[in-house]
Amino acid sequence: QVQVVESGGGLVQAGGSLRLSCAASGSIFSLSSMGWYRQAPGKQRELVAAITRGGSINYADSVKGRFTISRDNAKNMVYLQMNSLRPEDTAVYYCEQPGVWGQGTQVAGSS
Repeated sequence: QVQVVESGGGLVQAGGSLRLSCAASGSIFSLSSMGWYRQAPGKQRELVAAITRGGSINYADSVKGRFTISRDNAKNMVYLQMNSLRPEDTAVYYCEQPGVWGQGTQVAGSS
């Protein structure tokens, strides 16, 4: 059974950094695109960044230049490096392997 588990969230001041990690199980990880999403209170879940199995990357306009997604296929890990955090980045961040979601990790930015 495929599972994903996020970690690394927390409270950070504006301008600070956090690194989120996503551990994925299952032998298909290296074949899968992976994505980071976020959901703020009262808002819909939105794509933050995605990386294909070949390393092609897409970012939401709101995080371009601040966030970096990466993956380590040997470790079945996906990371989201978040720099220059803003209060509006506050949300629960989810990792997704197609069709499989983690439980989320809370990121809270303070002004």
